[in-house]
Amino acid sequence: MGEVFEVRPQEREVASIMEWLQRYHPDAVPVAVAARVDGRLLDLTAALPGESKVEVLSFADEAGREVYRHTASHVMAQAVQEIFPDARLAIGPAIEEGYYYDFDTHTTFQPEDLARIEKRMREIVARDLPLRRQELTRPEAIALFKARNEKYKVELIEGLPESEAISLYHQGDFVDFCRGPHLPSTGWLKAFKLLSVAGAYWRGDERNPMLQRIYGTAFPDQAQLDEFVRLREEAEKRDHRRLGRELDLFSTPEQLGGGLVLWHPKGALVRYLIEEFWRKEHFKRGYHLVFSPHIARAHLWETSGHLQFYRDGMYGPIMIDEDEYRLKPMNCPFHVLIYKSKVRSYRDLPIRYCELGTVYRYERSGVLHGLLRVRGFTQDDAHLICTPEQIGDEVKGVLDFTIFMMNAFGYHDFAAALSVRDESDASKYMGTDEDWQIAERSLTEALESRGMAYRREPGEAVFYGPKIDIKLKDSIGRYWQGPTIQFDFNLPHRFHMEYVGADGERHTPLMVHRVVLGSLERFMGGLVEHYAGAFPVWLAPVQVRVLPIADRHHEYAYQVAARLREAGLRAEVDDRKATTRAKIRDGEMEKVPYLLVVGDREQESGAASVRRQGEGDRGSQPLEQFLEAIATELAPPAPER
Repeated sequence: MGEVFEVRPQEREVASIMEWLQRYHPDAVPVAVAARVDGRLLDLTAALPGESKVEVLSFADEAGREVYRHTASHVMAQAVQEIFPDARLAIGPAIEEGYYYDFDTHTTFQPEDLARIEKRMREIVARDLPLRRQELTRPEAIALFKARNEKYKVELIEGLPESEAISLYHQGDFVDFCRGPHLPSTGWLKAFKLLSVAGAYWRGDERNPMLQRIYGTAFPDQAQLDEFVRLREEAEKRDHRRLGRELDLFSTPEQLGGGLVLWHPKGALVRYLIEEFWRKEHFKRGYHLVFSPHIARAHLWETSGHLQFYRDGMYGPIMIDEDEYRLKPMNCPFHVLIYKSKVRSYRDLPIRYCELGTVYRYERSGVLHGLLRVRGFTQDDAHLICTPEQIGDEVKGVLDFTIFMMNAFGYHDFAAALSVRDESDASKYMGTDEDWQIAERSLTEALESRGMAYRREPGEAVFYGPKIDIKLKDSIGRYWQGPTIQFDFNLPHRFHMEYVGADGERHTPLMVHRVVLGSLERFMGGLVEHYAGAFPVWLAPVQVRVLPIADRHHEYAYQVAARLREAGLRAEVDDRKATTRAKIRDGEMEKVPYLLVVGDREQESGAASVRRQGEGDRGSQPLEQFLEAIATELAPPAPER
């Protein structure tokens, strides 16, 4: 939320928002990048609106960052075309951490080209070129871009309604088709960096030409840019795809097919530990575990609405006995069928079904990314079915559960968003006004009762119900998609779900979808990066490795490992013919939490020299003392209060 200023009648005799700020609010000028009036984003060079309030946006505001970085993408595009005149422009939006632009050019961009482009960008910034907005009719805009041989811009404009005015932005000799807004001039850019080059199909369709995408980022000062670069380098060290190979956790071999994962023994063990903890905690809270098949008749997906609304994300038909089946993209309809297997009374409610159900969704090959974007994944689904009177307590219970689970896995900072319907067009949403009021009230009360800050997002709800989305802040400050609590007014209606109320009449229950971990694959990928592969002891596939110094210490090393396993630890012995230093180095590289070095002294005293991952040597300890100390690390940490 930017700073809101009142426009007094005597202040209206100015040419632009910028002039008004310079004259009446000079302290706001150094941070201003754009303005918002009644939901409209405006350039600072735009005429001062007639409204009485103007919200001034800075880089600290999401919309302000987008304006700043979108301008940087235009400067980059101008630099590319000045150096490579044959380069044709595609699209160049701002994204969460920066911006990109797609180009069609005969040149294959190399790292040294990025350095040249970045240098030319600095020259363009030094020219301090004004960004001038121009509006044309559709035919005028098409003619202009045809004359400039910009076929991708022509295609974009031709896809717009004929009556729609087209806005362009000029900076020197460069012109781009763009909605805006932008910074007043190129000189407003202070710190930027080009990051990488990747291939990208035009409009994301592999049947279209392959373009070259240059990624960059921009900040209002060098210190913020330097910190971003530092964190990016740290993120690269933590990349779950690299650590997955190095730690032998999982693989995605080409022979298997894109977006499909093989879990290796160590990765499978971590996943097993996550799943077992998940099941145990669900049972404590009165959930019922269910299982469902991987395919179902197409008729089921027609009833649920998936074939109508989600067909592009589903795989093609499988014919069995002349009947069409489909791989499941969701678990929800199966849980509904379990509910409908018999008549339910209000006394049976609430019912909480949970399942670690594997689903299959079509993703374009260009967006597949390690464990984070796959085609087959296991969802920790749960569906709560209850009466209107029960819904408030159920939602609060889910929110408490999600916070507990995230704390257990080392996440303590969250960002929540409440997606609700657009009240100005309630007709496009399923459910009654009363349903939406009950749902939104229960979600809001749950967040506020737990003191959880959230952002309300009108118009962001899906058509079948409002929801809470929670993002998790990891150890280097990035946010990951996390738990979701989603009302569904669609499936109870489509499947005619009912319960017999205390009045003897049949009623439609309320239904809530809920995921805590989401996709186990994506959650595991995030967890690897959160811990940089060094899992806490309770999750580590190997918790202790015993390192005998010489052959004569092997027997004692195996006795130590046996005692550790007897105490419930996952322990192994490294009896290779290698130096102790090499064994320690390998144990550190493999992120084993504890290394126990045993030699003559340890063998004589029934002890071990203890080394902790990331901390080094803790000295010699009696074995029983070590077991007593490590016992506190063998379970998830207690939740924060």
